[in-house]
Amino acid sequence: MEPAYFSRYEQLSMRRDDAGILEVRLHTRGGPCQFGPRTHEHMVDAFYDISRDPDTRLMILTGTGDSWIAAFDESQGTEKDDFTVPRNWDRVYWEGKKVLQNLLDIDVPVIAAVNGPALVHSEYILTCDIVLASDTAVFQDLPHLAFGLTPGDGVHVLWPHVLGPVRGRYFLATQQKIGAAEALRLGVVNEVLAPHALMTRAWALARQLAALPTLTLRYMRVATAQRLKELVVREVGHGLALQGLSGAALGNPGPNPLPQDVPKAVE
Repeated sequence: MEPAYFSRYEQLSMRRDDAGILEVRLHTRGGPCQFGPRTHEHMVDAFYDISRDPDTRLMILTGTGDSWIAAFDESQGTEKDDFTVPRNWDRVYWEGKKVLQNLLDIDVPVIAAVNGPALVHSEYILTCDIVLASDTAVFQDLPHLAFGLTPGDGVHVLWPHVLGPVRGRYFLATQQKIGAAEALRLGVVNEVLAPHALMTRAWALARQLAALPTLTLRYMRVATAQRLKELVVREVGHGLALQGLSGAALGNPGPNPLPQDVPKAVE
């Protein structure tokens, strides 16, 4: 019998096999995931629920269709999502810290299967233990500078940690796009595969790891995630505060304002 939380979050589809391998698929109305305020909320709570479930022994995190997250869902925006209002930003500040902390508190190995462009919250991928990418994948931090915001919600911690400080700052400051082959060369991903082979490989690796004892799996994740946890706890709150200040300086553009060059949901 599936836990109740498997069907609680409309932005995440979950299934788990008899070996305890949980597949979490990001989506919007069954299609490619389009990011919005409710997506953020659901991820915070979903990752918390997953972290508390002892029946999950491994996790695969992936997207839907031809992208990881590459567009925004304008329909999710309400007045409470006007990030120039401090009370509203306080919610984003809390969620921004907790989503990364909750991801890292999932005490089992996590495999990212990046099925296409990861332009929004690509830092989530960098919390995973194994990163597989389709050869169509592209990594970028698109939204922060496009919205006029300081990139401070974790991208400023995890990307320089993976790329190195000089390359990481360049990646953020120029909104650089890194293709799958270049990501492999830079150590961002472990394997690049054809799109049709991506999930087959992710499940094969998960089953290979699932042969290990449960405590070995859990404590391997605990041991290797510790440094990232320390970075996130120490630096993400500060970065989010600065991001909020940069948003407040924009004035009042209304709920969920999207610049013209930011990909939007396609109905």
